[in-house]
Amino acid sequence: MHIDAPVAGRALVVVVDDRTAHGDNADSAGPLVTELLSEAGFLVDATVIVSNDEVEIRNALNTAVIGGVDLVISVGGTGVAPRDVTPDATADVLDRELPGISEALRASGLAAGALDAGLSRGLVGLSGSTLVVNLAGSRAAIRDGMATLTPLASHVIDELSGLGE
Repeated sequence: MHIDAPVAGRALVVVVDDRTAHGDNADSAGPLVTELLSEAGFLVDATVIVSNDEVEIRNALNTAVIGGVDLVISVGGTGVAPRDVTPDATADVLDRELPGISEALRASGLAAGALDAGLSRGLVGLSGSTLVVNLAGSRAAIRDGMATLTPLASHVIDELSGLGE
């Protein structure tokens, strides 16, 4: 008898990168985030690749929220360069910020040596009942960020669904 493991929730990954969106680079961030989400028990609906453009990012995040995913993770575009606009687009989507998770992601990333994670302007918050997370784009920031994020995300999703009561 085969019993499936419980699903932690449905997720969508948004990769924010001009070169990948234009076909100049292969996507390495999306498969990594998808693998780490799957290992944490999440069912990943899709990976969407967009340019560093506020409207494209906002549309991708809103589509995920409207689609009813529990978790949407954007990767990239969180730094200090002029084209890094992911947090700006995300702010327009969020109903409530969860600054403690953002701070935990920055602190753990910096402690692990992922400078882009430590310098990230990334936001975390809720849009309706969807947890929206911005991660810095380096492999180190993704790996460390996901290790920090997945137990917190599972807890938030349980709380939102009433399972955490």
